[in-house]
Amino acid sequence: MTERGEVLLRATDVVKHFPVAAPAWRGARQVVHAVDGVSLEVRRGETLGIVGESGCGKSTLGRCLVRLTDLTSGRVELAGQDITTLSRRRLRPVRRDIQLVFQDPYSSLNPRRRVGDVVAEGMEVAGGRTHRQISARVAELFELVGLSADHVDRYPHEFSGGQRQRVGIARALAVDPQVIVADEPVSALDVSIQAQVLNLFADLQDELSLTYVFIAHDLGVVRHVSDRIAVMYLGEVVEVAEADDLYEAPAHPYTEALLSAAPEIDDGVTELAPERIVLVGDVPNPVSKPTGCPFHPRCPHARARCAVERPLLMAVGPGRLTACHYPLVDAEAPVVGRG
Repeated sequence: MTERGEVLLRATDVVKHFPVAAPAWRGARQVVHAVDGVSLEVRRGETLGIVGESGCGKSTLGRCLVRLTDLTSGRVELAGQDITTLSRRRLRPVRRDIQLVFQDPYSSLNPRRRVGDVVAEGMEVAGGRTHRQISARVAELFELVGLSADHVDRYPHEFSGGQRQRVGIARALAVDPQVIVADEPVSALDVSIQAQVLNLFADLQDELSLTYVFIAHDLGVVRHVSDRIAVMYLGEVVEVAEADDLYEAPAHPYTEALLSAAPEIDDGVTELAPERIVLVGDVPNPVSKPTGCPFHPRCPHARARCAVERPLLMAVGPGRLTACHYPLVDAEAPVVGRG
C-alpha cells in the first residue's frame, strides 16, 4: 500500500432518500433511507473499503461520492472543493479527478461501440488531446491493464468478463484521475479471475499513486485490498477501523456477526474457529427504520437504551470509530455525531 497523506475525499453527513410511489390515501409520501448521515474521510494514497450486506446503501454512497446521484443533503468535498451542488458544466473538470468502476462488466459497456472508442470517450470530452494522441493513449491504457493494443477495435461481446472489467478500468484511468470508486468490481467475475483483477488494482495504485474507495460485500476481498474499512448497516456507517484491527477485534456487534459468517480458509495452522453468530429476524425496512440504534432489533447485545437512543460515532481506540452504546472494545471519547 502507498503512504497516506492529506484528506483527498471527504463526505459529511451524506443523506440520500428515494421517494416511494404510494397511493394518495396513505398520506405523507414515504422515502427509502438509502444513505442516512454518512461521514467519511479518504486520505491520498490509501484504499478505504466499504463493506456491508446487500441493500445497506454502499453502492448508492459510491454514486453520491462521484456525483452520479445527487445528494438529498450533506456535503462531498474533493481536494478541498465542495462538489455537492456543482452543475453539470462545472462538474466536467472535476470528473477528471474522480472516476467510477462499475460492478457489472457486461452491462456497463455499450455493446454497439468498439471498446477503444469507449475508453477514448472520456478523453474526447475532456479535450486537450489530438485524435492521434488519444489513439496512442488508448493503446497504452490497454497494455497497462493487461490487454493487447490490437484489441481496441473489438466489441464488448468478444471479451470475457474479466477482460471487460479491464476495459472498464482502462476507461476510468483514461482521464488520469486521483480517486477511483470501485463498486463491487469483482463480484460478477469468476473466482479464478477475481484475484487477477484485484492484483491489477494494487499494481495500478502503486504505479499511478491512486486513491481507492473499494465497495464490496465479500469480507475476504475487502481485507485483501483495504488499508481501512468502513462497515455499513441500513444506510449508516457503524464502524471504521484499520483493516487488521477490525478483523482481529471488531467493536460493533454487526461487524462481529459479519466476520463470524465469513468462511474459514485452511492454511495449515490449527486455530479455534470463531463461534458463528446467527442474527435473528430480517433487515428492517429502509422506509421505516427502527427507533434508536438501527441494529438493535437483531443485536444479541441490545439493551433498553438501544431501542430509544441513536448511538453516536465514538472513538474506541486510535483511528477506530463505532456507533454503539455498548461497544465490544473500550470507548475512549466521542468524535463525531450524526444529524
